[in-house]
Amino acid sequence: MSQYQRLLLIINPALRHSPAINHAAALAKASGATLHIAAFVKSLDILSLLEEGAREQARENYLHEHRHWLKDQAINLRGRGIEVTTEVTWSDDMQQDILDHVTEMQPDLLIKQVQHESALKRAFFTPLDWHVLRHCPIPVYLLGGGAHALPRKVVAAVDASVGNAENSELNDRIIQQASSLAIQCDAELHLLYAYDISQDYLEELGGGLKLSDLTKGLRRELEKSFLKFCGRYGVPADRRHFVIGHPVSALSEFANEHHVDVIVMGRVQDHGVEKLLGSTTEHILYQVPCSVLAV
Repeated sequence: MSQYQRLLLIINPALRHSPAINHAAALAKASGATLHIAAFVKSLDILSLLEEGAREQARENYLHEHRHWLKDQAINLRGRGIEVTTEVTWSDDMQQDILDHVTEMQPDLLIKQVQHESALKRAFFTPLDWHVLRHCPIPVYLLGGGAHALPRKVVAAVDASVGNAENSELNDRIIQQASSLAIQCDAELHLLYAYDISQDYLEELGGGLKLSDLTKGLRRELEKSFLKFCGRYGVPADRRHFVIGHPVSALSEFANEHHVDVIVMGRVQDHGVEKLLGSTTEHILYQVPCSVLAV
């Protein structure tokens, strides 16, 4: 049985050329899941200039246009054998409305197009996608670049260096989600471990070592730990990738070089400065040329 029985797709109906509907529909078809498409429309400031009666009529006309368009999309999807329902509604609080839909519908997966925000804006406002990643209780599939409606190459990004139970369980969930997605989409499954050896860590080793002075022995021990980890999950040797570098840049480079379609990563509850600046998974959204499935 597929791990996905019910999918929830959140879209911006103004972005009609977005591939989000096609990608969500392809996954629904492959997994046999039902698909609900919720189109949230932000209130238009210009409507406040109209008198109350005219304002309500304008709002209804605007919604009607989007509902008509989405209805046509649903007809096409049903013609492909996909069970789909739709809704178009105003939203004054996008973050809360998304979470409320998840609570009410209890889907197995939330799907949404990545909403790119500038670094300047992120410095003052927490992006919507970051809010969703931090508070959504189910896996979140954020669609980025990539031309394939169904992924052909899925990469599970794990942390094989940490041995505590919490991280071990998270690694298990990451690999389970990645493996199931790859099976359903007939895609390749790869495991990647990006290990960041910071200058501070090297200094703790003694002698103020620089990154270039990292001994072969230390690297060998790290890689040995990763390969042992891969062996537990039966990952073929040619699909195990051990890289040294900051996870964001390392994953971005790997995704570009290897034409990755989806990176499956873990989400953790950050606090303090990390919560303010954003986690690795959050920053990945603006760096990699592919989609991110956050567990």
